[in-house]
Amino acid sequence: MGTFNYRAMESSGKVTEGTIDAPNRVEAMRLIEGRGLKPIRVAENGASAAPKKARPKAPATNGVPTPPPAKTAPAPLFGGSGKVSARALENFTRLLSSLLSAGVPLSRALVILTREAGSPVASVQWKKVHDYVVDGLTLADAMSRSPEVFPRVYVAMVEAGETGGFLDVVLGQIADFQAREKEMKGKVTAALLYPIILLFLALAVLVFLLVFFIPRFKMMFAGFGAELPLLTRIIVGTSELMRHYGFLLLIGLGIGGFSLRTWFLSTAGRRAWEGSILKAPVLGPLVAQFAMARFCRMLGTLLGAGVPLVNGLNVARRSIGNQILVDAVSHSIDRVKEGKQLGASLADSRALFSGSTLEMISVAEESGRLDGELVRIANVTEGDLDRQLKTAVALAEPLMLFFIAAFIGTIVIGMVMPIFSLQDHIK
Repeated sequence: MGTFNYRAMESSGKVTEGTIDAPNRVEAMRLIEGRGLKPIRVAENGASAAPKKARPKAPATNGVPTPPPAKTAPAPLFGGSGKVSARALENFTRLLSSLLSAGVPLSRALVILTREAGSPVASVQWKKVHDYVVDGLTLADAMSRSPEVFPRVYVAMVEAGETGGFLDVVLGQIADFQAREKEMKGKVTAALLYPIILLFLALAVLVFLLVFFIPRFKMMFAGFGAELPLLTRIIVGTSELMRHYGFLLLIGLGIGGFSLRTWFLSTAGRRAWEGSILKAPVLGPLVAQFAMARFCRMLGTLLGAGVPLVNGLNVARRSIGNQILVDAVSHSIDRVKEGKQLGASLADSRALFSGSTLEMISVAEESGRLDGELVRIANVTEGDLDRQLKTAVALAEPLMLFFIAAFIGTIVIGMVMPIFSLQDHIK
């Protein structure tokens, strides 16, 4: 008979802690459920858990057993990454929220999701989370062990939900966030698909003209011994460069792309890139609006669920994505900790919050309806952002077509110009 420390949620949503005597962990969870509680964490106390750490098939890592090697994901085929897809993560989040709302214990819900996973990789990841939870970790701590699957903001929201006793509500909100972002990305991708296809076709035609077509014109012009126009000489020189050094150019582009990607992944490079995006004429305001909408929706959701303001701010700032904006909000959080109002504290974050938005936040804070107002601001901002994205994409398509036509037209004009002077050389 062992003693287990548990943390569970009452039917009212209140989180309670205590101890219970049981022969094993499974029986302890059954006894906790018999008391009308939903287990969040069940861990054997230190004295009884010591033998458990010495299991030969599960070597301990920081005192927590890791899954056996046989349960690792199989190697992906065709060089794939083997990562859990965004759709699988969204389904996992929504189903887990539904199961917890229906009163299913957390460990049992994870078993169900592991069994019904749509792919072997997802099944392995859900099983890892289940094993960590059964071994005594909170759900947030278990998810933090797989940062490639669960983003930091995801884990932060789950942690807030566990702390406040509204995990099912938070998981539902996370699933809604994921669906909304996927929908917005899908709209942008669908709108840009046609111009991108045209761009690739134009590049293919451009390469064909420079590599195969223009050299024939060069031989014809050389037979007349006439001096070619400057534009024609530039085009012919570009054609010769691609024909003789095309492979080296491709290698150089590959090395340059890899170096650029490495720079983007560094802290300094990421900050420089994010700062330049915010300063862009059209893209900058769109990025800032999108970050503000995510921040307001997440903070409003957390406040409505009972999370303290400072804790909600710490979670919501991670959803912004742009580190420049995250730093600005961090300074505002420090002012809130000092006792200042939220609206006044966010006044320095002008890149995110306009004057009217700050005024609405201040009035809502004074009237005690901050959570609902933040969600309303997010809804209005997302609607406006959707219209602006449609306008921006609609403008991008003709601009791209114009540049494509300009490139092809320049080559055609450059190759046709000498033809008008051929008659004089023939005479």
